[in-house]
Amino acid sequence: MPILLFLLDTSASMNQRTYLGTTYLDVAKGAVEVFMKLRARDPASRGDRYMLVTFDDPPYGVKAGWKENHATFMCELKNLQASGLTTLGHALRTAFDLLNLNRLVSGIDNYGQGRNPFFLEPSVIITITDGNKLTHSSGVPDELHLPLNSPLAGSELTKEPFRWDQRLFALVLRLPGAATPDNEQLGSVPTDESAITQMCEVTGGRSYCVRTQRMLNQCLESLVQKVQSGVVINFEKTGPDPPLVGEDNSVESSRPVSSFNPQPWHSCHKLIYVRPNPKTGVPVGHWPIPESFWPDQNSPTLPPRSAHPMVRFSCVDCEPMVIDKLPFDKYELEPSPLTQYVLERKSPHMCWQVFVSSSGKQNDLGQPFGYLKASTTLTCVNLFVMPYNYPVLLPLLDDLFKVHKLKPNLKWRQAFEMYLKTMPPYYLLPLKKALRMMGAPNLIADTMDCGLSYSVISYLKKLSQQAKIESDRLIVSVGKKAPQETGIKVKNHSSSLSLAHRRDFKQLLQGITGEGPLRLVDINFKEFAGFQIALLNKDVKPQAYRNAYDIPRRNLLDQLTRMRSNLLRTSQKLIRGQDEDYLHSIPVAQMGNYQEYLKMMPSPLREIDPDQPKRLHTFGNPFKQDKKGMMIDEADEFVAGPQNKKRGNSNDSNSGATMKRRRSMSPLLRRPQTPPGNTNHVVVGKSPVGVQGQQNLIKPVPQHKVPESNGDGVLGPELGEILVEDWLETIFIAPLDGSQAELRTRVIKEVRKPGRSEYELAILSLLQQVKGPLNVQRYFIQHAIKEAVRFKKRVLIQQLELVLAELEEKHAASSQLPNNHGR
Repeated sequence: MPILLFLLDTSASMNQRTYLGTTYLDVAKGAVEVFMKLRARDPASRGDRYMLVTFDDPPYGVKAGWKENHATFMCELKNLQASGLTTLGHALRTAFDLLNLNRLVSGIDNYGQGRNPFFLEPSVIITITDGNKLTHSSGVPDELHLPLNSPLAGSELTKEPFRWDQRLFALVLRLPGAATPDNEQLGSVPTDESAITQMCEVTGGRSYCVRTQRMLNQCLESLVQKVQSGVVINFEKTGPDPPLVGEDNSVESSRPVSSFNPQPWHSCHKLIYVRPNPKTGVPVGHWPIPESFWPDQNSPTLPPRSAHPMVRFSCVDCEPMVIDKLPFDKYELEPSPLTQYVLERKSPHMCWQVFVSSSGKQNDLGQPFGYLKASTTLTCVNLFVMPYNYPVLLPLLDDLFKVHKLKPNLKWRQAFEMYLKTMPPYYLLPLKKALRMMGAPNLIADTMDCGLSYSVISYLKKLSQQAKIESDRLIVSVGKKAPQETGIKVKNHSSSLSLAHRRDFKQLLQGITGEGPLRLVDINFKEFAGFQIALLNKDVKPQAYRNAYDIPRRNLLDQLTRMRSNLLRTSQKLIRGQDEDYLHSIPVAQMGNYQEYLKMMPSPLREIDPDQPKRLHTFGNPFKQDKKGMMIDEADEFVAGPQNKKRGNSNDSNSGATMKRRRSMSPLLRRPQTPPGNTNHVVVGKSPVGVQGQQNLIKPVPQHKVPESNGDGVLGPELGEILVEDWLETIFIAPLDGSQAELRTRVIKEVRKPGRSEYELAILSLLQQVKGPLNVQRYFIQHAIKEAVRFKKRVLIQQLELVLAELEEKHAASSQLPNNHGR
């Protein structure tokens, strides 16, 4: 899923410079919209993630981050304002930290365990600026500096602020203010000479010097093509140059070979394409690129790695090695002088081995982990990634399958053990997976050793936890506005003396507040010297007052009364008059936001009778029903009662197991999934779940938790007592005998019969035959009500409820005790 981060220059110069009457900031906004339309033509753009960052101080500079949708992005883009300094370095650091924060949570960088090209989050940062001087609070620097003291934990593990799948591109607007003759030549857009160009080239990107509208459109189309899934690698030649090859593909050893003069293909800083799996859409790979150090279990820390690995290639021709069923990874190289040189040799059956210095135990060139090879059609150059020191491993595996038939002798085992000792320990896991795929799962013991110390492993796990907390904090902060100033600025409209400097200022103030006579003749309200009204109470936020000249003449007296009342009630946070008007001038898009209005209302008083169920607010519909309390099945039946949408409550010990786990790329950060424990239990007494459910009912209908039956057989649990819940208590009754169970079956049959008047009398007569204590009689009536609810027989439900009420009143009168279970 590509990440497209737009870093827009919001300095004051973006509003001061114009192109054909349009400010540079508006040109930048239009360029972003055009890019998004061009990108939408690609079917692969469905998974794009757009982010928006400005030059403002973090976190307010992050306008759209990980959780914001497309609508929020476009809204923030249209509302951007340009006022500030050109703090490009701080803004770039904020953009990189925003991208790297999620990497620490997922462990995608896999520090100390090799670099996996198939673990990537391809990101393209597009900066749009005017190329003006870099300005910040301490001066005007000549070079671009990114702050090294990043607040992001774990940033010391990488030398650079960016990663190998993050590239920076810059659109430097140098458009003229007036129209110029259209005499430009079509061709490549040159790079800009500003300070950002070098930063773009370091990340594997480039800058564009935009001078006309046609060049801007050309750059946007080029940027759309740059959105590729891949990682940037430094390729550097090691050893002598290869012998020259003649036109007949023969080696010309007589021609001199110059190894001292550097050629463009000797060192290239280019991308390798990591293609996703066409079936799953996710890149799949097997082997990492080795680290530039040997892991040491005694080292308490990890050495910092460079953002782009340095891969050295030897120009000695070798035959490409491969055996049956052994997986390997193939990545296509981006066109460069290196690919051009390899293709010009026209040797598709030869390869050049690649190395990473200091990857082995000895601090030398290390062992080969793959090779560069031209395709058979000579159209591209591919990087083949194999197991570490594959020239030793592949013959051993070939002998294992073809000679030893998966039954190796002692000599073979000794050679294999010797190979494992020279291989970096983080290759054990992918090698074991490959051997399992090949049919030899028991060659490597299960006691795997990643080669890292316990302190390093603990630190990496701690980083993931801290990054998750920081990520949640950043997500919450996105969208919040910067705090306003602590005072109200008043513009200077006149150079005359301010009212605050007059000797009779107190008398004038008393006249305004109504404490004394008002002398309007002596006051010229247009004469205010520039000053700032300080706020003594820091909790009171300054509010934007209405302009007095916008008030109609007929409303002046009314408005003056409001102003006087507001001035005398300065302790209140809301202006009463303004708030009353605001209630009747809400935009249509916000009229339905009733929840925000409820938050501002004071908390209601306690109910007089807490036992009564709470009634839901019916804003907009007085006949609103709690549809959450209905569960519709395939037979169009419904069971009344609240259904909890959540799969677990806060008291459930296994509620955490139902939550989605974060996908962790690193094997060190993966946690074993424990099977959920046994949750089968019986609650005796008051049920908190029942209490919560009863509070959401509109009509107090008792809920019956009786096991359902599939036929006309005997109902109830098989091993004992029958559970009945009436309001807040759970009661157990003894199992019914044969006659009572048969009577219950007859009642259920009568309830299920179609019709109305005939079966109702039969049901009531059957209920009168029930013998036993009050709990048994209530059980029969409540169970009949439950069946009637299932078949939507409302008249029968009302009659049964009357019978139940009469039974409760009769029992209460006989016992002369307060009844807690009745209606």
